[in-house]
Amino acid sequence: MKVKRKSAQFVWGLLCLTTSLSSCSNSPNTIEKNQCVILTVEKGRVINPLKASGVVEPESEVLVRCNYPSTIKKIIKEPGSSVQPGDLILVLEDQQIKTDIENIRDQLALKKNSLEKNNLAESSTKIDLKYNEEVKRLNITSLKSQLSDEQQLLEVGGISPAKIEKTKQEIALAEKELLTLKEKNGIRIKQLKAEEEGLLLGIEIQEKELNEKIAGLEQMNVKSPSSGIVLAISNKSGEKVSRDQVLVRISDLSSFKIAGSIEEKLADFVKTGTQIYAILEDTKLYGHIGIVSPIVENGKIQFNIHLEESSHPKLIPHQNIEIWIAKNFKENALRIKNIPQFDKGKPEFLFVYKDGKALKNRIATGYTNTDYIEVTEGVKEGDQIIVPLAGYHQLKNSEEITVKE
Repeated sequence: MKVKRKSAQFVWGLLCLTTSLSSCSNSPNTIEKNQCVILTVEKGRVINPLKASGVVEPESEVLVRCNYPSTIKKIIKEPGSSVQPGDLILVLEDQQIKTDIENIRDQLALKKNSLEKNNLAESSTKIDLKYNEEVKRLNITSLKSQLSDEQQLLEVGGISPAKIEKTKQEIALAEKELLTLKEKNGIRIKQLKAEEEGLLLGIEIQEKELNEKIAGLEQMNVKSPSSGIVLAISNKSGEKVSRDQVLVRISDLSSFKIAGSIEEKLADFVKTGTQIYAILEDTKLYGHIGIVSPIVENGKIQFNIHLEESSHPKLIPHQNIEIWIAKNFKENALRIKNIPQFDKGKPEFLFVYKDGKALKNRIATGYTNTDYIEVTEGVKEGDQIIVPLAGYHQLKNSEEITVKE
């Protein structure tokens, strides 16, 4: 009897436990709405990123060149110094260029004096030439008048025909001489004009040289053309520098690029023009891969990244950042935001919220990154998804939950 009674009690306890578990698994849980995150299923781009690393660098360097052979007199800003536009970096010795400027000014004064003399000589010569032509014309006019008188005398027998012929020859010779004189005068005037133009050209060349020297004198105080960091100064104080030699290298901090690197085994995914995302805390900057270096260093390949917002305020020189290379991506994919409450990054189910209830839907996922999860099955656009702040693990055994306002 005692054995039968114990057996009956065991069966009864087992039945109660089963009923209790069944009731627990089938009965809906309850959760406060303010203890949840509500996500909306939407359509948009989802990328499957390949992660790389990068360092922020100035997009370009400014090279300050020497405009005149000189000697470095004094260095004001050492390499590593920050500079703003107009800041004095170094001073060059300027005595030689000052001497050259004075010499050019003296030469210019002489050339301008020569030009003035040439203009006076030209005016005087033109007067003389005009006078000589006028004398020739008067002589011809006189001879023609004489010929007319002689022709009248010939009619009355007062002169011989030979005399008339001689006068005609004199007129022809005088006219020929006048024509020759005009040609010579024209040549002489052209010569005078050429001399004037030569002097003017020489003055123009020297004035240009003088202006260049004056500009060069101003640049003997070498100033920064933009904000940045002085990367290098080519020579030390007291050393000579030549024309067009690079004096100073300055990083331009007005815009930036990224020097990226990735494992050599992933090199096939790094192509010029490939889209990338630079992750700066909660900000994502878009860009494209530029030049890819063919040289492998420490098992990695290097590449440049050009950003669409190269002057973004969060970009800081030498800053290490994470890079996403868009290995693959889908447009107009169903997606939800990826939040920390998804314990494994890719949930196997979602609770679709409607009218105070949330029902478990088994889902399938595709591309995933830290921003979005692609959902390929189990939900539709516009569905609202409810996620407890404490995480999805507490709902893994629930099929339905009640959401309290």
